[in-house]
Amino acid sequence: MEHTYSTRRGAGKTASLFVVMALFFSVAAAQNEGQYSHFMFNQLSYNPAYAGVSGAVSVSLLYNNQWMGLDLQAPTANLAAGKTPTNYLASIDLPVNFLHGGLGLTFNSESIGYHDNTTINLDYAFRIYWGRGTLAAGIEANIYNFSFNTSDLRGIDDLSGRPGQTTGASGDPLVNGQDLSEFMIDVSTGLYYQVPGEYYLGLSVKNLLGSHSDVLNWGNARTVYFIGGYEYTFPYNPSFKLKPSVMAKTTDFSIFQAEAALLLDYESLFWGGLGYRINDAVTFLAGVNWNFTNLNWLRVGVAYDLTTSAFGGFKSGRSLGSLEVFLNGTFRLVTPQKPPTVSRTTRFLL
Repeated sequence: MEHTYSTRRGAGKTASLFVVMALFFSVAAAQNEGQYSHFMFNQLSYNPAYAGVSGAVSVSLLYNNQWMGLDLQAPTANLAAGKTPTNYLASIDLPVNFLHGGLGLTFNSESIGYHDNTTINLDYAFRIYWGRGTLAAGIEANIYNFSFNTSDLRGIDDLSGRPGQTTGASGDPLVNGQDLSEFMIDVSTGLYYQVPGEYYLGLSVKNLLGSHSDVLNWGNARTVYFIGGYEYTFPYNPSFKLKPSVMAKTTDFSIFQAEAALLLDYESLFWGGLGYRINDAVTFLAGVNWNFTNLNWLRVGVAYDLTTSAFGGFKSGRSLGSLEVFLNGTFRLVTPQKPPTVSRTTRFLL
């Protein structure tokens, strides 16, 4: 989408209106899945078959602020013009031996434009040994709460420089000046194959039902994800490893997006690298791992996306890029072994 900007007040209002409309219409017809720069560490968000793959209790927190500094200039000095996308995500997954797989739970809160969306995903993955690795099939229940903050909307009178006259929005029979909210339920599924220390492949479909809200004129888009990664250890210096990864997705087979990243890891303690999301951003990633014991790890990562789309550029009011912070803790549960049972018998000699 082309985005124009002008320092003149009238043109600024018009440009801001187009940006807000773009944010709105990108989600009004269908709810698209979020996309994160740390996709290689945050795979549970895309594929329910990933639940329990680490063999440990894994807890993750993520914050993403997209298009920082993008000027959504308000129609008047006292009115908001919507919000650029902001995500807060928390997840936990763990292996469950008696279920022959793993369980997962993800909570995601997203704000974009005049929308506030909350998602809860419940995951189960069934895992078997297959060849040199493990193959998992997962199922996920998706619970959505979508909110449309219509009370923040303003009508055409505000844009024409007459604040206080908001009949353009309040008189809309579909909006009526009241905030709207609705719950929806959907289902997702996926497959995941991993050879530890070598490579992984994942294929998943989110929102199989494509549930729709008549109240909000809002629907879930069916999204297909492919994700893959490889680990290469330098033969003459095994302290260093290259970890390329890719992810591609299509929404209803009409919208396609892909990205790739290449990380360099040193002794599983420090890592950094570059990524590229087609027609969107160049990503710079860096992080550190703390190994408290052989069983407990803490990973902290930071990613900065340099916007390459029309929203970016070194001009006032354009996007200054996107910031993402990722935190993950891995804790292996060790069940203490019971002491052997000692049976005492009296031996009789005949």
